[in-house]
Order: sequence, then structure tokens, then C-alpha cells
Amino acid sequence: MPRVDTGRVALVVTSPPYPMIEMWDACFSAQDPAIATALKKKDGLGAFERMHRILDRVWKEVARVLMPGGIVCINIGDATRTLADNFILYPNHARILSALLPLGLTPLPQILWRKQTNAPNKFMGSGMLPPGAYVTLEHEHILIARKGEKRTFDTSSEKQLRRESAYFWEERNLWFSDVWMELKGARQDLGENGARARSAAFPFELPYRLIQMFSVKGDVVLDPFLGTGTTLAAAMAAGRDSIGIEMEKEFLPLVRRRVETLVPFSRTRIRERLAAHEAFIQARYQDKGGFRHQNAHYGFPVITNQERFLQLQDPTEVRHLSATEFEVSYESGPQGEFCRKWPGYFDGADKRAKPPGRPKKTTYPKPVQRKIL
Repeated sequence: MPRVDTGRVALVVTSPPYPMIEMWDACFSAQDPAIATALKKKDGLGAFERMHRILDRVWKEVARVLMPGGIVCINIGDATRTLADNFILYPNHARILSALLPLGLTPLPQILWRKQTNAPNKFMGSGMLPPGAYVTLEHEHILIARKGEKRTFDTSSEKQLRRESAYFWEERNLWFSDVWMELKGARQDLGENGARARSAAFPFELPYRLIQMFSVKGDVVLDPFLGTGTTLAAAMAAGRDSIGIEMEKEFLPLVRRRVETLVPFSRTRIRERLAAHEAFIQARYQDKGGFRHQNAHYGFPVITNQERFLQLQDPTEVRHLSATEFEVSYESGPQGEFCRKWPGYFDGADKRAKPPGRPKKTTYPKPVQRKIL
């Protein structure tokens, strides 16, 4: 983290090791042997606190590298564990929030990620006999906090990038719900290099959404617990710069593998978003009639004026600058197959939008995607 300049980062998206989840015991104990001692003595609360003190050092650095108005998003699950026949909930999300407040990070409404299970035996404890059964945890938290006041966009270029980084109205209605139920946990292909037991990766869509929601093109996105590189890939797909930090070198081949497949994967995801918007527009037209606003790049209708300059850019090439540095190139214009006329769809359309088929040409900075070991 000292290699990251103060105030450089616009957004942090990460998922740290979860304290008191057994798979992470060795990781925490290697950094503080007193944790292993506490666990051996069945002192769960003592081990819990010491594990979080390790994470506290990371949150302090996160606060330092965030720019004023920068956002941090932390995916964390609470833990349940039995030590010495004592079953306890360890509230990781609450402990992390308590660490963020003294650092000047303002908590914002959080998201519950509902990770549903189809298992028939979802309860824990004594089954049907009260009061010894326990509620099963089927959700994780996405904590969201901001450094200081709201971020400002003062120059014309900053405002333009913000407009081009807009998301669709219907995406906003889904993404900004406080419960995400449709995202499934990711099953990772980790090979046999020993990293499997230390990975708990979230699905690509989770950081991809958060990056679209809380940053603009060209921003720097940081993941201080990079793992298999999901946040790095999501930032690349979204046209953001990114920095990832990971102390387990065994993950590097997995990150490279993900980066090497970025271009086709990203182009597919972008087309899914554009096709979903077209389907939404067609359904809404049948239900409610014409639209007032038109996107300047694609020509399709949009619900709000803020979507007029929205443009999703295809990555075209990933170059390896070094063993841990990558550079991505992007198309300057929109996806041609989605640039077409929509006769009859407009009712009092916004005359300021450019006609369909004449996309605005824009030159973007080339994001340099970095992974720091």
C-alpha cells in the first residue's frame, strides 16, 4: 500500500479474508501468532479482535489513498463458529464499520447480497426443537462508505467523462436496491497450485456493478485483496485504471489467465447490457408509448436526459508491459450493430441529441491496469 500515492484512488472494491472463517485461520495466524494461541485456547472473541486489528491497518491505508469524495465498497460476511461447545455469531460487518468511522469515512446505505441456497437442511442446531436452532446466514454485506463530502466534477472534461460513464435507468433501479438476490457466488477454476484453499472470490458482476455505480471512466480502482483478479478484470472491462495488491504470489498466473480472456468476455458483457436495454425499450414502448430522450451515440431511446451521452467502450487489446502490469486499448466509438434508427419511438424527443447513426467521436486516455505484488 505505501506504493500507492495519497489521494490517487477514486474507488476501492474488495473482499478481505473473513475473520473467524476457518479457511482463513492460517493466513491471520501467520501475521499474528497470538491468534493461533487464542484459537487453541478456544478464545473466539479474542481471536476475532486480533484478526480485525490486522484488517484495521488496511482500512487506515485505504483512507489515505482515497481521494476526497472517494468511495470504498467492502464485501464481507459474518461468521458463525463453535468453540468449546459455545456457538457464537462473529459480526464482521459491524466490526469493520466501527473501524472506518474514526478514519473519516462516512457510512452510506449498504447492500445485502443474498446468497441463497437450495439445501433442504438450511437450519443450524437442534432442528425442530426450540429454542436450540439457529437462523442460517444466507447473505453477505457490501459496506459502502465515502471519504468526506460528495465528489465534485468541476472541469468540462470531468463533466463529459461523467456523462459518458452513465448507466441505464433500468440498471439503476436494479443496482441501487439494498438487496441483491440474483447474483450467484463464483466457482473459480484455481488449478492445483495451492491457491484453491485460500480463495473466496466474488462473481465478476459484483465488482463490475459497483465500479459502474461509483466511478467514472479513467478513475483509479483499487483492490487491496486482489486474489484471482476479479476486480482488476471488472475495472478493465469498464474502462477504469486499476491497482491490485496480493501477497500470495500463487495467484499471479490466475490473474494473467483472467486478463488474457478479458477482451472477448468484456465485449460479450457489454453487448448483453446494450441488448437488454433495447429489449427494455421495446417492452416499455408497447406499454407506455414514445420517448422524449435519445442517446447521442447509439440513437436508441433512453428514459432520462442523463443517459444521452452514455457510451460503453469495447476493449480491443491487452498488452503485457511487465510480469505484473497490463495496458488495455479501447474502441473510440460505439458498437455499430446497436446504432440504428428507431422510427415512431420518439414523442417530443430531445432535439439536442445527435441523429442516429452519427456517433460522437471521443478520444479517451488509455488506462494502465496494474497488479502490485
